[in-house]
Amino acid sequence: MQLHSPMYEHAIARVVADLTERFRDGFTAAEVAAVVERGRAQFEASGRPATFAPALLDHWARDELLALARAEGRTLSPLPKVLFVCERGEGRSQVAAALAEHLSAGRVLARSAGIHPTGRLNPHAPTVLAERGIELRNPLPGEVQADVLDAADVLVLIGVPACDLLGRRTVRWDVADPYAQELHTARRIADELEARVRELLTELEVPVDEQGTEPHADQEQHERVHAAAN
Repeated sequence: MQLHSPMYEHAIARVVADLTERFRDGFTAAEVAAVVERGRAQFEASGRPATFAPALLDHWARDELLALARAEGRTLSPLPKVLFVCERGEGRSQVAAALAEHLSAGRVLARSAGIHPTGRLNPHAPTVLAERGIELRNPLPGEVQADVLDAADVLVLIGVPACDLLGRRTVRWDVADPYAQELHTARRIADELEARVRELLTELEVPVDEQGTEPHADQEQHERVHAAAN
């Protein structure tokens, strides 16, 4: 990656967007952009390889924003960022990310990716989320991007034990793959993912929003119909 190339500019823009979202309760978008621009000028003048500049800039700007918040007495609670990764990116990572954002009421920045994404989506993924009142907004994640991995506070590997990816903090969840499974199995897997997401939010000291987490009418109706049919 070369300085000022389209790939480089895209990576820098992602750093700005990520930090703007992460620090949105304490800084305006313009203030975040100004800090990143200042750090960018320093890194580019230092002669360091452009390949590492976005990740280094993200870490530097994050520390700088925290220092500014302390110095100026700003109330600041940076949103933790969690990257959920499964093998094919067909459902588990998307469901976990959607659950994290929903249960935290937006107090966690959740992203999903696949080790070897297929570009397909398990048809049960939107269903098990809709039954919880959650919309699947990012159905088809891509491969794990280095800058996204570097920016994540927690990397959650779901059902991929033989994986050499490492994050700032790496968590491994042994959760079954819903591929080619029936809806009732996908529901059980979603229940397990929700339980694990709740535990992770507790560890991150992020309160769980219990509003709307009761069993949903769609699921209850389906279960009543299923029971009557049997």
